[in-house]
Amino acid sequence: MKSSDDKRNPRSLIIAFATLAVVALAPFASSARISSTSVNIVNNSSRTIRNVYISHVDADDWSANQLGDSAISAGQSATIGDVACDSQQVKVIAEDQDGCFLTTVVTCGQSSTWTITNDTARDCGGN
Repeated sequence: MKSSDDKRNPRSLIIAFATLAVVALAPFASSARISSTSVNIVNNSSRTIRNVYISHVDADDWSANQLGDSAISAGQSATIGDVACDSQQVKVIAEDQDGCFLTTVVTCGQSSTWTITNDTARDCGGN
């Protein structure tokens, strides 16, 4: 005849394995939600890019200026690294010397290059 301790052993073993599986998979679950990306912004226009912001694609929840006190002069480039993404894409907004905005959408989880030219569409707030 089995003792009561023998009856609990299989159940305890299953609980221990389930707990171990949850703990082992936890880092993968959290990294799947938030990834990061980097964006190399190449300024092939004749204007200076004064500010760069990050936003969700379908929202106007812009970040702080990603360039800090720097700017991207004509013919120069800058890389914005470790952009946190909590969805598949992120919107990058550049503001030029005239106060006009240029935008692009990049895919998260991979490095991207955005080349700005004089033909890149600008939003200068006019109708």
